[in-house]
Amino acid sequence: MSRISELKLEHTLLDLDEDGIATVTLNRPAKRNALNAATIDELTEIFRSLPRAGARACVLRGAGDHFCAGLDLVEHHAEDRAPEDFMHLCLHWHEAFNKMEYGGVPIIAALHGAVVGGGLELAAAAHLRVIDETAYFGLPEGQRGLFTGGGATIRVADLIGKSRMIDMMLTGRLYRGEEAVTVGLANYIAADSAAKAQEIARRCAENLPLSNFAICSAISHMQNMSPLDAAYAESVVAGVVNTQQAARDRLAAFRDGSGPRIKPTQG
Repeated sequence: MSRISELKLEHTLLDLDEDGIATVTLNRPAKRNALNAATIDELTEIFRSLPRAGARACVLRGAGDHFCAGLDLVEHHAEDRAPEDFMHLCLHWHEAFNKMEYGGVPIIAALHGAVVGGGLELAAAAHLRVIDETAYFGLPEGQRGLFTGGGATIRVADLIGKSRMIDMMLTGRLYRGEEAVTVGLANYIAADSAAKAQEIARRCAENLPLSNFAICSAISHMQNMSPLDAAYAESVVAGVVNTQQAARDRLAAFRDGSGPRIKPTQG
């Protein structure tokens, strides 16, 4: 799709404002924004389109009382899928979430209510996560006779470690509040997660797009490489990003004292 306005969306909402801040909203509140196959297809198209549409940052949120309750279990039960069919469904999930993680547009997830199962896998594909006091994280697959299929073994385990993820799946343990921040499931906690996510998105959008692309794409790629290959790739990316003309302009402003200084805020 060449224009985001051409996307046909039934289960999600998409807005792109004049500053290049996109807001993607899961819009199945009556289902606690559970992810059916059609929603995953829409997310794939959205996150494929945002970089080409000039998005500079994105807020991902859920309508209603919950961010996302995970896989639409009602649809899954009704479909009675064969193993190969569910495998291909999982691959579609991976395609959508890879578009998020590797697309180069900073994605900030604004989380409230349930962030469980596939909802946690979706949130983990964002680059930053903001929670409010209602948000809770869980992986209830063990209690439901299921296993994660949307990347939790990759992204959630990377965030919190293998042992904590196994604990969540075996026992149904939930994380919320400051504990969720401490273990790595969230980056920020705020009274209004959506407002805080918008604030962070606007701060990210002030960066040069090429720098953001490298931060939100190259780092993930490098984590999949051997240390030797990652060091080489990092040098190549730095060579491209650090010599762009827009970066030279910002460095000149730093040299002249007209650019911003990095220092703690007072109070």
